[in-house]
Amino acid sequence: MEIDPENIILTENVNGHPVSLMMIEVWDGLYTPVGVRKPEGSGPFPMVLLASGNGGEGMSWIRDAMKNKAYTIDRLIEAGFACAWTRYRTEVELGYNSGGSLIRDVRQGREMFNRSPLEYEDQIAISDYFKSVPWVDEDRISMIGMSHGGEMVLKITSEYDGLAAAIASEPASHEFLALKPDDSAFINEKTGLRNIEEMQMAEVIKVRNRIDLPLAKKRIESIKTPILVMGRDEDHLQGIFRTSYDLLVEGGHNAEWISYDHNYHGYIFPIRGEDGNYIINDVQQKAIKFVIKWLKEKLNLK
Repeated sequence: MEIDPENIILTENVNGHPVSLMMIEVWDGLYTPVGVRKPEGSGPFPMVLLASGNGGEGMSWIRDAMKNKAYTIDRLIEAGFACAWTRYRTEVELGYNSGGSLIRDVRQGREMFNRSPLEYEDQIAISDYFKSVPWVDEDRISMIGMSHGGEMVLKITSEYDGLAAAIASEPASHEFLALKPDDSAFINEKTGLRNIEEMQMAEVIKVRNRIDLPLAKKRIESIKTPILVMGRDEDHLQGIFRTSYDLLVEGGHNAEWISYDHNYHGYIFPIRGEDGNYIINDVQQKAIKFVIKWLKEKLNLK
């Protein structure tokens, strides 16, 4: 089969389903990988973009996710959604805080930027790409972001109105809220970057006392997209998750909150075990059913 170099799409069978592996051009002319599945038929289908973690790892990550993190995709397909596991460039430490807004200009007939695009801007480019695809309902593109992907939901919707709805699951929105880490954070002497893996931010009051509240409110005020924020009851960052929601509500935005008691960070995306079966319990099944119900309501789907 001949491949169009400017429209690279490869199809492989994964767990009995056809998966389209695509390379999508982002703002600076580089390409980022996605893996796509859609229901039978010609559409147009509502589209859900899935994002987890802080990026990198390329097409190998996508192929693994389409094979071993497809339980939620399976349920979304059954509900009539097309789905894409997305990947984006690696997160830049404090790049959002220090880089400022991306300015796109022209020099000698070609684009000139004031900085490199960041990972959440790749996700905006992916969304805009799918708006041009005939089998996608361009008015019903949504996103489920988990952990750093959840923070990306806030960054994206504060600058981009192209998502019909978005879910921030366990959003690690430290940077978006301009949070000052506690004493558990330290600088890695080898790299000069912060290590905040053990930061304890379970209490809302502690989080609110350590964020730049005026800046966080300013970032949130432009959000128009309906957002569901999902917490995890015993997570050491639950205060961050809840504060992200509280500030949305305090700003008069269309936001909802739900939290589940589960021991796995990323419970919304079950993983396949070594025996080939998904590691999943009733809590995760309940959460995924709620997510699909919420998306259908926000997108006005039957």
